[in-house]
Amino acid sequence: MIPFLDLSKINKRFENEFKSVFNSFLDSGYYILGSHVKAFEEEFASYCGVSHCVGVGNGLDALRLILEGYIILGHLKKGDEVLVASNTYIATILAIKQVGLVPKLVESESVTHNFNLEELASLISEKTKAILPVHLYGQLSPMSKILALAKSKNLLVIEDAAQAHGATNENGTKAGALADAAGFSFYPSKNLGALGDAGAVTTNNEQLADVIKKLRNYGTSSKYVNEYVGINSRLDELQAAILRKKLPSLDQDNLMRIEIAKKYLKYVNNKHIKLPSFRYKNDHVFHLFVIRVEDRDKFLTHFEAHEIGTLIHYPIAPHQQKALLEYSDLHFPVTEKIQKQLVSIPISPVLSEKDVNFIISVLNSYH
Repeated sequence: MIPFLDLSKINKRFENEFKSVFNSFLDSGYYILGSHVKAFEEEFASYCGVSHCVGVGNGLDALRLILEGYIILGHLKKGDEVLVASNTYIATILAIKQVGLVPKLVESESVTHNFNLEELASLISEKTKAILPVHLYGQLSPMSKILALAKSKNLLVIEDAAQAHGATNENGTKAGALADAAGFSFYPSKNLGALGDAGAVTTNNEQLADVIKKLRNYGTSSKYVNEYVGINSRLDELQAAILRKKLPSLDQDNLMRIEIAKKYLKYVNNKHIKLPSFRYKNDHVFHLFVIRVEDRDKFLTHFEAHEIGTLIHYPIAPHQQKALLEYSDLHFPVTEKIQKQLVSIPISPVLSEKDVNFIISVLNSYH
């Protein structure tokens, strides 16, 4: 059996370090917003190439707090529209709605599944105040074009970098440093994954970082002094310690993912399977390796018969979710088509060469 993702095996590599850091954490008696959170924020900011990182509870809160911070700073106001991908995970859209902004869904394009740029440009109106590109599956959105469009219309750009830790553009700039601010998730399955929920905001905007630090902690500016109506979304001290141990391995883990992806792309030769695009070396860190097949049920049965795990990211488009009924009358042909065809196959830094070769043979034998 080849599991879709073996988190136990991924984290087993750090077992001794985790045990050591837990004992140190336990002995410290300081469990909330302690030295590990501060150190991780500094280390992850440096890694991404930005001035500020603010650790928060999860990726959803990271995006939500960025938007709320911009509302407090006067750059956004309730009712403003934010352009967002129609095929993203629902959390991206929930973050917008939860702060009183209005998500405007943009059709995806059929190759990378990121924004359709023509559609994006056509949807900008007087109500549009921000663009929220998603680096879907670990592949950077076409940021230079998005940023140029945003600059011409005086719009904020906020990255959803939840799946793209370490992805780098052609100029060497990393996800998290490509726009006004970025939200990260460190959910356990991410390329940089904690052992529970965790997230972060990265930005070069000192004012925004300062506001978010307060918002994540009940809006507190100093002990028992509450400046804003905040929430409780602090990066857990133990999760920060875990992330600090894993961060130095992130680039190597990403390279291992990329090498596996290159093997799939080179050796899978099957007209019934559409492989993902890969533009250049590090713009895609393959959080997921997502293929498309016409008859997904038949394909899944084929993989099950060979005991290979798969997942579907994501089977229901946001505008078709019961939680977002206000979008139910919209129609996104590309998004709706690909959502019925997508399948994620195993890819991780602990997937063996033998397993990769077996998966390739099973892909090629599908008909």
